[in-house]
Parts: sequence; C-alpha cells; structure tokens
Amino acid sequence: MGKVYLMGVGPGDEELITLKAIRMLGKCTAVMYDRLASTSVLKYLNTDCEIYYCGKEPGCHYKTQEEINDMLVELAKKGHVVGRVKGGDPFVFGRGGEEALALIEENIEFEVIPGITSPISVLNYAGIPITHRAIAQSFHIFTAMTAEKLNIDFDAVARLQGTLVFMMGFKNLEKITESLIANGKNKNTPCAVIMKGTTSKQKKVVGTLEDILLKVQKSQISSPCIIVVGEVIKFNEKFNWYEKKPLFGKNICITRSKAQSKELRENLIDLGAEVLEINSIEFKNTSSNLDPYKTKLTEYDFLTLTSVNGVNIFFDYLKEIEFDIRKLKAKIAAIGPATAEAIKARGIMPDLVAEHFVAESLFEKMKGYVKPGDKILVPRSKDARPYLVEELKGIGCTVDEVFTYETLCGKLRDENEIKNVDLIVFTSPSTVKNMITMVGLETIKSKIAVAIGPITAKALSEHGIKAIICDEYSAEGVINKLVKM
Repeated sequence: MGKVYLMGVGPGDEELITLKAIRMLGKCTAVMYDRLASTSVLKYLNTDCEIYYCGKEPGCHYKTQEEINDMLVELAKKGHVVGRVKGGDPFVFGRGGEEALALIEENIEFEVIPGITSPISVLNYAGIPITHRAIAQSFHIFTAMTAEKLNIDFDAVARLQGTLVFMMGFKNLEKITESLIANGKNKNTPCAVIMKGTTSKQKKVVGTLEDILLKVQKSQISSPCIIVVGEVIKFNEKFNWYEKKPLFGKNICITRSKAQSKELRENLIDLGAEVLEINSIEFKNTSSNLDPYKTKLTEYDFLTLTSVNGVNIFFDYLKEIEFDIRKLKAKIAAIGPATAEAIKARGIMPDLVAEHFVAESLFEKMKGYVKPGDKILVPRSKDARPYLVEELKGIGCTVDEVFTYETLCGKLRDENEIKNVDLIVFTSPSTVKNMITMVGLETIKSKIAVAIGPITAKALSEHGIKAIICDEYSAEGVINKLVKM
C-alpha cells in the first residue's frame, strides 16, 4: 500500500510553495494536479514520476471529484507515493476533505501539507491587506461558485464589519452585490475583483458594490477571480507593490538546462515576471574523452573554455583524476563573463575573457596573444560550432579539441504549460532546435522570441522566427533587454 500527500502549493506564484511541499514532491512516484496549481511545481519531481492532470475548468470538467477520489485510491493501492497537488490550501474550498474521507475508507495512509491560501495571498499581491487596525478586525471567506443555491445568510453577512471574501464567485458577482445591498450593506462600500492573482495575468477592478458589475463588464476580466468587499480596498494603490515591478504582466519561458536556469529564473521573478522553466537541454558527461590527453595537460600553452558547463565538467575531471591544478602552465581563456565567473568559482582567475558569448569574440581576444606553434586544449560540447578551432588552427596553432559533454534534448513534463507564455528566451542554437522538437514550431512562432545573441538569432531565423537580440550576450543582457521591452 502506498501513501498520499494532500498538498497545497499556493495560489500561482511558483515561489509561494512551502519547503515541506517541495521535499515531499521529490518523494512522489505519481502526482495528480489541478489547473489552479502552477505547473512550475512539476520541476521538483523526479524524472520517473507519473504525472496526471485532473483539472476542472468551468464548463469543461476533465475529471469528476468521484473519479479523482477513485484514482487516488487506485494509485495508492498500486504502491505509489501520490502527491495530490492543489492550488492554495487543500482544505480551503479545495475538496481535500472529501479526498481524505475516501482514503480513510480504504485505510490508506495520508498526510496534509498546508498551502498559502489565495484569499490572503491574492489580496496581498493586489495591494489589499485582509485586515487593518481600526478598519477591519476580522475577515470572512465564502465559497460562491454556486451562490444561488447555497444557503448564505446575506442578512447576517451584510452586517459583518470585517473584510468579506468570496471565492470562485465571478459568475455570481451580480447576485452577491445585489444581495448585500438589499440586506443593508452600504452601496458605496468598496468592492474589488481580482483575476488570477499572484501571476503575470493578474488584473483587478476596483469600485463599489453599486458600480463594480458595470466596471467588470467593461474590463477583460474572467474566471478565476476573487471578490473582495470592505474598507481595506482603499489601500490598493498605496500598498500596490507587485504591479509596480518592471516585468509585471510578462510570462517568460526560459529554456536553459536545469543547472543554468536558477539565477536567471530568480532574477526575473524578483523583477515581477512569471517564469516557466523548460529545460530544453540535458547534458551527457563524456569527460572520459580526456583520458588520452591527461599526460599532456602540463604541456598546453592555452586552455580555452567555451561554456559554464564545459568549465564545471573539465575541473571536475581534474579532481577525479587527482590532478594538481598548479601544474598547469596554460593561460586560461573564457568565452564570456558567465564562463569567466565559473572559472573564478574554482579559485582561478582567467587570463583572457571575451567580451561577448560568441566564438568570434573569443578568437578576436585570443589572436592578440597566441602565436604559431602554441598548443591549445579546447574541452567543449560535441555540438559546438567549429569556427573557433578552425580559426586557431588557421593561424598555426596546434589544437586538441576534446568533446567533454554532449547536449541532449530535454523532456516536456506538461504540453499545456507553455500556452500562457508571452516570451521565450533562447540562449543557444541547441535551445532553438530542442524547443522546436519539444513544443513545435508553430507554438514558438506564436510567441515573442528573445535571442541571447546573433548566433542564436540566426538559428531562429533559419526556421522563419524573427527574434529580438540582446545588446549584451549574457544572462544580464537578457534581463536588461526584457526590462526595456
């Protein structure tokens, strides 16, 4: 018998997930997730984890609640560690209680992992504090998906002095506002509707109970939404920290390998973007190809490193064979700032650093230093462009090019996760080729393409994709370009 984790992963912002949820996702062998849960959480799963989408969209239910319950039981009985992933919190109108009862009936072990609930977090991101001293000393949360059928005592609700929050009530906005006014709530009471809070698609409309419906009808707001009623709404501009971020409203897909994506992803999130990470590149370590050259390592005049991955694999190899780095007499050349930083992280200062992350820039830098007869080691990817090696040989250098790794196409965890993306950032021709394989050419053409440099832009152009090219060919250059757009 397996085990089930009923876990909330927050309202949409991928970082509003708890450390415990991340740890337990790593244990799961099967995961069932809803549409309100960010697909970004899937990156915490092991590669062999089975993934099932069981979202329920208005008017188009892929699975009934009974089917979801049955599937949980079935997967657990097969011995799976099951993650039942929900947006927000499992027990805040998430029907987690029904799933728990189904598991108890079958004597299946389960745990509940609380999540940050949307009635509080979405309001925070909209600049609305759910409570405030002397203004709102309580808050009250209602499910309003079927408000016309529920026995909501609007007479009692209208007399409450705290903040009122109605979940899943977009289609019943008119009934909610009319019922509150009819039962004595002042028609001028502030009211707000927030769509897809904490994500790049967040939109809010602010008005009063009397005019909010008309304002919403004139807007482009649609479900899922949260309706808020109360005086705290008056803070929404003053406390509006999220919507003022420079990349707010942008949903950006980054396509680097998992190891290379972290810093770029976090910087973009800090600037207000919603980020989808698709690891289009995976690496196969082939550093054993260096074995025939290890006795020659002390003879090279130059060691040329052309990627962060190449740096890490090369120096890890030296550690593995217990080679003392102090024996190297070679000057070290790096293709760009990021590669140089990776070398510095190994306690070594590179002698030559190309200004741009392209082979042409590195050759321009090196040709002022190298001379005919110099011995040069170039450990790099099997898929690297031949330009640099050919040019170095052309000026009389002896070049040993060793393929220390291969780039492989990544695997897409969810084919729907890219549909909300506005921009895709490509950082190499390999990311272009692999993304076309993974998501399709037409999908990419429907988005804005951003290329880290001209070589990557050329790879996109060959497939009929026009790209915006960064002024500086680095992760920082990508960020600067996105902020200016």
